[in-house]
Amino acid sequence: MFLGEDLLAWLVLALGGALFVGNALAVVKPPPAAKEGDLARAPVMRSVVMAVVGLVAAVWSLASLISG
Repeated sequence: MFLGEDLLAWLVLALGGALFVGNALAVVKPPPAAKEGDLARAPVMRSVVMAVVGLVAAVWSLASLISG
């Protein structure tokens, strides 16, 4: 297979990790200055839900890679 047998698991790990880190940082450390029309803070509930989805995807793909 092109780029290995575990390509999908590696991609899910990367995307899940990025989803988790990005949304967690948006809640913990909002941007310093907002432009006109931008939100001052990220919507907390949506960001937490998306961070949990990313964490579940990353853990699941990591378990798939470890189990073989």
